[in-house]
Amino acid sequence: MKYIKLLISFALTFGVFYALNTKLGSIPPLGKFLNPVSGIWQNETDEAVIGEVAIPGLEEKVTVHYDEQMIPHVFAENEHDLYKAQGYLTAKHRLWQLEFQTHAAAGRLSEIIGEAALEYDRTERRRGMDYGAEQAIAYMEQYDTETLRFVQDYADGVNAFINQLDPNNYPVEYKLLDYRPEAWSPKKTALLLMYMTKMLAGYDDDLEYTNVLRQIGEENFNLLFPDFFDSTDPVIPKDTDWSYIDVPQTKLPESQAVLDTIAETIEKPHPDNGSNNWAVSAEKSVTGNPILANDPHLGLKLPSTWFVMQLSTPDHNAFGATIPGALSIISGFNQNIAWGETNATRDVIDWYKIEFNDNRTQYKYNGQWKDVTLRVEDIKIRGKESYKDSVLYTHHGPVVYDKNFKSENEHSGYAMRWIGHDGGNNQKTFIELNKAKDYEDYVNALKYWNAPAQNFVFASTKGDIALWIQGKFPNKWEGQGKFLMDGSNPENDWQSYIPQEFNAHTKNPERGFVSSANQHPVDENYPFYVFNDGYETYRNRVINTYFNSKDKFSVQDFKDLHNNNHNLKAKELVPYMLEHMDISSFTEYEKTVYKEIKDWNFSNDIDEVGPSIWRQWYGELYKILWDEFDDESTALTSPFTYQTIYLLKNHGEHEFMDILATDDKTETAKDLFRIAFKEASARLKEIRDEDGNYAWGNYKATYVGHLLQALPAFSRFDIPIGGDRNIVNATSKNHGPSWRMIVEMTTPPTALGIYPGGQSGNPGSQYYDNFIDDWAAGKYHRLNFLQSNEANNTIIGTQTLTPVSYD
Repeated sequence: MKYIKLLISFALTFGVFYALNTKLGSIPPLGKFLNPVSGIWQNETDEAVIGEVAIPGLEEKVTVHYDEQMIPHVFAENEHDLYKAQGYLTAKHRLWQLEFQTHAAAGRLSEIIGEAALEYDRTERRRGMDYGAEQAIAYMEQYDTETLRFVQDYADGVNAFINQLDPNNYPVEYKLLDYRPEAWSPKKTALLLMYMTKMLAGYDDDLEYTNVLRQIGEENFNLLFPDFFDSTDPVIPKDTDWSYIDVPQTKLPESQAVLDTIAETIEKPHPDNGSNNWAVSAEKSVTGNPILANDPHLGLKLPSTWFVMQLSTPDHNAFGATIPGALSIISGFNQNIAWGETNATRDVIDWYKIEFNDNRTQYKYNGQWKDVTLRVEDIKIRGKESYKDSVLYTHHGPVVYDKNFKSENEHSGYAMRWIGHDGGNNQKTFIELNKAKDYEDYVNALKYWNAPAQNFVFASTKGDIALWIQGKFPNKWEGQGKFLMDGSNPENDWQSYIPQEFNAHTKNPERGFVSSANQHPVDENYPFYVFNDGYETYRNRVINTYFNSKDKFSVQDFKDLHNNNHNLKAKELVPYMLEHMDISSFTEYEKTVYKEIKDWNFSNDIDEVGPSIWRQWYGELYKILWDEFDDESTALTSPFTYQTIYLLKNHGEHEFMDILATDDKTETAKDLFRIAFKEASARLKEIRDEDGNYAWGNYKATYVGHLLQALPAFSRFDIPIGGDRNIVNATSKNHGPSWRMIVEMTTPPTALGIYPGGQSGNPGSQYYDNFIDDWAAGKYHRLNFLQSNEANNTIIGTQTLTPVSYD
């Protein structure tokens, strides 16, 4: 009997040991994770900010001063050492984020997570993310080996940190997911830039628009999706003279849209990905110095999207926010200029129907058969055999949809034409901006930028302000790219590109300021076709009205505008709804809600209830108004917010003002206002009964979530901040201003910055999320722009990176 007990005890011990050291489904190997020597406990300490570290490949010593915000100020003697140091330091503080983002971009999450990520990985492979990164590397290999060497320097720096890292000290996410970092490469930097290109590529609704056109006809389509709204306040002022442009728009061919149907399209970027930026001239500044501001609107994540650094050599000195994986400062300033970006959401993705031969080795083009290129995507899956996905490429680009993916047609498919696949040298733009001294240098730096389309704002210590809408834009015929096109017709190809010098821009405009907030870039007078993808129409008008309201502006005014919670969208519809709604059948509770929103001042402050009522009411209204577009059997999209409000106020008896679920087809906008209000009131009562109130801060419940959504312990919830989408302070539930920067062009510039996170990617560090409370409160931190390689009283530690000695 004692031997049986011994065997049972041994089996149980072995079972517990196996369970604690084996990944079971989505559960990590808890033994490794909780190990007191190598587990999560090793991640509680802060990163070292003093001492000396030998880095292979360095030519000379690099000094890194850390200030009290854990911002590294890097002083190198040459650019190669600078980018090695940048790679090393970024890996030191953000290694897991750095690598995980490029795994996501490459469609390699199944290697880490398992089969649950296969659909995502297939989508990214078929989107051509890896292919686009390869094209970028190929371009640099052929045309710009200097930039490629800098990208390799960055990779060498990342790898120097990885090679020095003891597995016991791997970032906690590696331990949780039970895998280890791999070597960095230039292609990974290209993948990171492809990831950002995808996230900022605009709505890309060609296939959905095609289905809408088939269902409602051309007249109704043009009413619901116009090329220009009735109110346009574009990025480039309306009075701009375009007469110098001497290249004509591509002539309209006789081709017709292909009215095919598809039930499901691939995941699109977040519709709120955008930003604000602006600059005022010296004449419009209280101090006589130009002032510039930028606040990119992205998903609110931990670790944060941005990592703040100072990067200095004897030839240049730049400071600002960079993205882990990319070289240089992305949104920032140097001793002479400042710059920042917003998303221009130009239409640079078009879709083509492809007709294959019987064995799908060729496709029809210009009356002949043209060979396809086969790319086999080998998707490795943790714990399972690899999945091989055959993706066909045409001269348009990858055939994303075919019989093997979201389509059932044996002999046809849908190919994507995306400027992101064209290669190019986006990284060089930022390398050159970091060194730029004046307007001419800024313009020359932008020439390398292909995609995504961006509004680059500029200010200089010489007194200039400017804004260029930059990207590589096809010169399209009128309406090209709205709908699915016939891929066999050469007339539907992109015939040429708009010359870079004819990209819309403005320098030192008479009004004394430049600004962009993802609105329409130009008015109807611009001589090239610019597709309306539902451009923002509220933030831009609030910003421009603000800068037209007085003669002089200060840094404090810029702070106030960043944190402005005025809800122009609600202001333009709520009074109309209240005036034109029959309230005779309202209950006492509904009358209370009615009075609450009637008393609202259209400010989305956290203690107001008006924003919550508006959000719930408009959400119900939008849903019942556009129920025609709620069809699971067809990929569709519904009209833009601005046009929806325009129709409600000006076409209140249109045929769309009905509810399909009811027998009564004679509803008007007034009826929809009432029906939606009653639905909203019922939901608000439920919220009040459950939570005690529906004040905006509680209702919106902003949070900053960890990149792994299943890790609430590494996230921050219920952050007290106002704003919302379409508001200058564009903070919604988990999306908003990911970096706020204000730079006054003194000599040298003085700057403020803040973002919703912290410099460290380590959840055990005090610097992981320490900026969030100040960010939510609308506060800023002064950026300590060191002018020499000497510490001041804000520096808490200095680390020296030295060449490896081979003596």
